[in-house]
Order: sequence, then C-alpha cells, then structure tokens
Amino acid sequence: MKPPNYPIESVDNALLLLLSLLEQPTMTVSDASDLLGVAPSTAHRLLAALQYRGFVTQDPATRHYRAGAVLLKVGLTAVRDLDLRRAARPVLERLSLQVEETVNLVVLQGSDTLFVDCVESPKIIRVGSRAGVLLPAHCTAGGKALLAELPREAFRELYPNARLRKMTTQSVMSRSTLEKELAEIRARGYGTNFGESEDDLSAIAVVVRGREDQPVGAVAVAAPKSRLPDDQVKKIADALLQASSDISDAMRDSTLPPR
Repeated sequence: MKPPNYPIESVDNALLLLLSLLEQPTMTVSDASDLLGVAPSTAHRLLAALQYRGFVTQDPATRHYRAGAVLLKVGLTAVRDLDLRRAARPVLERLSLQVEETVNLVVLQGSDTLFVDCVESPKIIRVGSRAGVLLPAHCTAGGKALLAELPREAFRELYPNARLRKMTTQSVMSRSTLEKELAEIRARGYGTNFGESEDDLSAIAVVVRGREDQPVGAVAVAAPKSRLPDDQVKKIADALLQASSDISDAMRDSTLPPR
C-alpha cells in the first residue's frame, strides 16, 4: 500500500510496535528502540502511551511488554462477524451438548493461538472459557492442528529458534520435537494437548476448512485430564471431524446468493 503523503512519525512508530507484537510475545524497551531506530527514552515514551491506553501491559517482574486487553478486544471485534465464528456457533453448541465438555473455536495469530469463541461444558467441574486469550500455538491442541497445515518454510519463519517457550513441564520445548508431532497430526487428522498448557487439562482439536479447502481455524474439545483418557480420544476426534465438516458446510452455504 502507498504510504500516506503526510505521515505522523510517532503514530507510525506506535503502530509498528503493535504490529511487532503479532510476531513476538513480549518486547523490552531495548527491543522497541532497536526496531524503530530511536533512543531508548523515545521508545519508553511510546510504550508508556500504549500502556496508558491499554494496548500493551507490562510484567512487573520482568519489565517486558506484551499485548494488552484493548489490543485483544480490537482483534476480537475484527473477527466477531467473520463467516467462521457465525457459522461455527450453532455447531459448537451442539458439540458441547453431545460430548458434555467445553468446546473452543481458535485461529492462528503468528505463533500464538487466539481463542475466538467458546461454549462451556454443562458439568459443574469444567474447563472455563478462554475467549479472547492468546496462548502459544505449540502448547494447544488447536494451535498444533493449524501449525500442521503450514508449509515448512512458513513454519520455520514462525519458529526460527530451536528452543521453544514452555507453559508446563509437559510442553514441547524443541522445534524438532514439535515438527515430529506435527507430522503425526497430519497423518491422524487431529491435534492433542495433554497437560501442555495447564497441568490438569487435556484437549483434542481438528482444523476447520473454508473456501478452496484452506484452513481457517480449529475446533477443540477441552476437559479435565481425568475425563479424557486414551480410550476416549478417538471418539472425541470423530465428533470433532463431523463438527468441522458441519462448520465448513455452513460457511459455504452462507456465501450462496439468496434464492
């Protein structure tokens, strides 16, 4: 796109900082200074202004900045009316009643998974809604299912380092291990998460395909580990595959002209 005739440098720099948070989970003042080619004091003022408006938040222990609540709300507003979410909602509700567990709809944002919709389990003890939450894709079932769809070059762009950040002791911590698991996901057709994002949580996920058979998101069933033993995985995966197909059909139907 052609740049504006009269750009405002401070606004452009602030937007560049926000865009960079799509590619990296956290940012320091030094990172921002290097990215923009400005003095650390200038970078700090920009981050402070973004923090004041809620677009970024700062970890009091590490002093690192990450995406704030307002930025996540902006992202959710952008996806709220997408065909995917609208088409998926009735299917998510049916699936949650069928399996009696929490069902999530997720999309890939860089190397993170964004939870865009959720129907909670009717059971008292259940996995709560994560709508609006960003988690490392390689620690979630839906994120891994979507990563498995990427060409190797695109995957390596998202994961340039051999070591991966972890959420629990069960999280995949190396890129090579993750690549082996993604090959297994491609072969069997669904992704899993057994205590990799939270110690007592298990999840299974299947990719949802849109027009021209392209992956547009993933639908996942999440439950306490005790309620997703090995002998239930295939049953849940089959239900997810049907749900994925139903969502894809609903998306295609929504694009048809009215009769």
